[in-house]
Amino acid sequence: MSATRLQGIFTPNLVPYTASGDINEPELRRYVDWLIDRGVHGLYPNGSTGEFTRFTPEERRRITTIIADQTRGRVPILAGAAEANVRETIKACEYYAELGVRAVAIVAPFYYKLSPASVYAYFHEIGRNTPIDVTLYNIPLFASPIDVPTVQRLSEECERIVAIKDSSGEIPHMIRMIQAVRPNRPEFAFLTGWDAALMPMLLVGCDGGTNASSGVVPELTRKLYDLTLAGDLDEARRLQYDLVTLFDTMIYQAEFPEGFRTAVRLRGFEMGRGRQPLSQQQQSDLSALSNTLQCLLSAHGFTDQPIAGCPVETLQTAAGSIASPSDDVAQITRAVVAELKQRGLM
Repeated sequence: MSATRLQGIFTPNLVPYTASGDINEPELRRYVDWLIDRGVHGLYPNGSTGEFTRFTPEERRRITTIIADQTRGRVPILAGAAEANVRETIKACEYYAELGVRAVAIVAPFYYKLSPASVYAYFHEIGRNTPIDVTLYNIPLFASPIDVPTVQRLSEECERIVAIKDSSGEIPHMIRMIQAVRPNRPEFAFLTGWDAALMPMLLVGCDGGTNASSGVVPELTRKLYDLTLAGDLDEARRLQYDLVTLFDTMIYQAEFPEGFRTAVRLRGFEMGRGRQPLSQQQQSDLSALSNTLQCLLSAHGFTDQPIAGCPVETLQTAAGSIASPSDDVAQITRAVVAELKQRGLM
């Protein structure tokens, strides 16, 4: 078990495809370098944004192998290791341990809806047999939820379980986990997978995030992280608003993760066509979405405006001209920060 806590922004890597639908290795390597050059703290292959269920086990291992080789230790790697059962998941853990990745992330059992007792038993079996540190991955939208008592019990019984990535977006749930676990496991890490709540999650004690937006605008997510930890809350809040606008556009206006793939294409990468077939209407919708995303990105200087230009309201929203919260809300935020610092959580 490493004594270094997982922290910072870990980018869930999208995977570029060739024209034949295979992994585009040269473009994936270029994408890795681009992300590292723009300040991400770590990389996260085989996550939900990386469409891990649409690859074979062999392809998932190849993706991580390529990323580990291209990274060459410049940033830590948190590799998704979830397979369909415990035996195959442990084999994946063994493989990634040989690659030298920092840790693996394992989603709770999916398809079958399991009780908390079964979720505990699943992770306990992995925790007793893994040769590599494990991050629990709670995404109740797609898999059996991991409740607070289960997280607490696993953290106390399995030293190889060192973190949790929570994609519920629920701030109270994150607070309850931190309160339950950190007193006995101060090195245990808490990561948020919900971009729209990155700043408030950091303020209540999160160590970072695995944020899909960082694969599109790594500069903004890194800046938001740095500003929040530095206590520059007014500027951080404005950036969080911009990130919410972009995140909502990418996640709600297209089938996930096609909105993110479209945005990365606008940053200069050949992403190819995803493995999930799309109807003609969906393809047309993506073309319209591309113009909207281009307008949002152009407001920060990441792309040029579309040929037809951008609506003024889109540019104003993307530039952070949304009305700021009231002074009362700002005062409450500062009070929360002061309290967290007093308790040693910041």
